[in-house]
Formats: sequence, structure tokens, C-alpha cells
Amino acid sequence: MKSSSNELWQEYIKNKNPVVKEKLVLEYISLVKNIANKISFYVPGGISKDDLYGYGIFGLLEAVERFNPEMGIPFSGYAVKRIKGAIIDGLRKEDWVPAGVRKKAKLISQSYQRVEMSLLRSATDEEIALDLNISLQEFYLWLKQLQYVTLLSLDEPFNDTACKQENVFDRCSPDPQAAVEAKEIKTLLAEAVDGLPEKEKTVVTLFYYEELTNKEIAGVLKLSDSRVSQLHTKAIFRLRGRLARNRKNHDL
Repeated sequence: MKSSSNELWQEYIKNKNPVVKEKLVLEYISLVKNIANKISFYVPGGISKDDLYGYGIFGLLEAVERFNPEMGIPFSGYAVKRIKGAIIDGLRKEDWVPAGVRKKAKLISQSYQRVEMSLLRSATDEEIALDLNISLQEFYLWLKQLQYVTLLSLDEPFNDTACKQENVFDRCSPDPQAAVEAKEIKTLLAEAVDGLPEKEKTVVTLFYYEELTNKEIAGVLKLSDSRVSQLHTKAIFRLRGRLARNRKNHDL
């Protein structure tokens, strides 16, 4: 953390001066712009970038209010999660995903879980389409319709423990059990990502870990934007199926 930022944090934590808070918000406002720009590629045209930016500002304000430098984590990393969460919460309240699309998303997740559990390997597009009793062309149409849904998928908690994980760093004395369980969830997710088909794994890695946009990923892989979106969508549903299967096995 820069010395100037550190001084601002010390002053803000000491007296909660709203003027200092405003300075901190302005210093990190670029985080909101970057995240809103990235998410704008994955939402319908009816939702403006300004809407996303507005949701993100609330997340940044919350991050500034709750952050404690003594926890030893960088503010940017802490704030990114809060900003993304605020934007996604805003989108959920808008209820912009039709019921029919939600149903298709559930069917595809269940199909990946069912087929890959049976085959003990990654399912092909043809195998998933057959399991869904639809044509391959219709399966690809479903994926195109569902690309917006996958925006929320990796940010949705996989169980109640993930919800508790959100607040671990906000407490003076974090719950050790919640921290251990949160670590287990991250391990399961990392293993699931590692088991993806190569191109899907690359897309997920570049998008979620390297923070590249869809267009940037397309340039790196020399693929069209639509192909990258398709790979991303398939990867998310495959991951959701595998995580659901792991959770089911864990509960047995």
C-alpha cells in the first residue's frame, strides 16, 4: 500500500472523517470502472454501463467502511470482491434473467453432472445434447442464450459455508472453522478448473484469474468473441455440475 494511502487509512480509521472517506473512494474509483466495463460485456443491452457503475460504487463505499488494514490483506483485493458482489446483487434485484432461461441453465448443469458422473470424463457437446434430447444446433443456441447467466455462476455460493466466508475478514476474530471450510471450497474449485478441457480451462483462467476481457481472450487464443463466450459458458456449467457432484459425494 502506498504511503499516502496508508496515511489516509490511518486517519479514516481513527476518526471516520467523511472527507477522508471521499478521498479514499476517489483513489480507488478506477476499480469500479474496470469491473463495470468487464461485466458490461456479459449483460443484455437493456442494462447500461452506468447502472453497473452505480451498483459498483455502493460496493466500494461498503469496502472502505469495512476494511481494516491491520488484517494484512491489500485493499484492492478486498474491494474487488465487494464491488463485484454489489454489481451482481444489483443485477439480481433487476431480475433480468427470464424464468425459461433459468430453467435451461438448471437442465444443462444437471446434464453435465449426470453425464460426466456416468462417463468419468469430460462430456462432449454431442453427449450433452443427446442427454438433453435436443439437437446439437439447439444446444449451441441454448449456450448463446445462457451466456448472461454464467456471469453470476462462479460468484454464487456453493453452500452455506461460502456465505459465511464473505465476512471472515470483517471480524476481529475470524471463525477458524469457516476459514477452513472456505479453503476447502477453493481447493475443490481449483481442482474442478484443472480438470476442464484445455481450451475451457484457458478461458476460465484468463477471465477469472488474469482479469482479461472476452475480447482480450479472443485475441490471445485467436478465436472469435462468440467462440470464447461459448467456451466460457460450457466451462461454467461443467464446473457447476462437478461442484454439485462433489458436494453430493461429501454429504454421503
